[in-house]
Amino acid sequence: MTDNSIRKSIYLKAGKEEVWAFLTDPEKLAAWFHKPEKTLVEGEDYAMFGVESGKRLIWGKVIAAKPCDYLEYTFTIAPMGEAVSTVKWTLEDVTGGTRLLLEHIGLPEDGAALDLVLSLDKGWDGHLMKLRDSSQVAI
Repeated sequence: MTDNSIRKSIYLKAGKEEVWAFLTDPEKLAAWFHKPEKTLVEGEDYAMFGVESGKRLIWGKVIAAKPCDYLEYTFTIAPMGEAVSTVKWTLEDVTGGTRLLLEHIGLPEDGAALDLVLSLDKGWDGHLMKLRDSSQVAI
């Protein structure tokens, strides 16, 4: 059995409060990812939409939201069919900023899954680069 999980970490020259806002606030999320209808709150369903297209791209439920420390939500996109994965964000203080860890787990493992995992992996790289550029405004 394989482990089709994606794990990444980046360093941001921003405090945990600022980074948290970029993970949960609709306007800040839209600057680097996709825009939800409302702030991500523990226990609530969410949907994220393409900033330009307005199409629903991602949906799920916020499992945990521990402000400035940890965010976890289920993650589904159309190419996954009925499959549900989980995205976990962990924020850690570092000198001069924040280390942000991403873990995307529970991805499909069937024969065609590698193409999906490769696409998501590349997508996360692009989004995290945008986040890095967007969040350099505070400390």
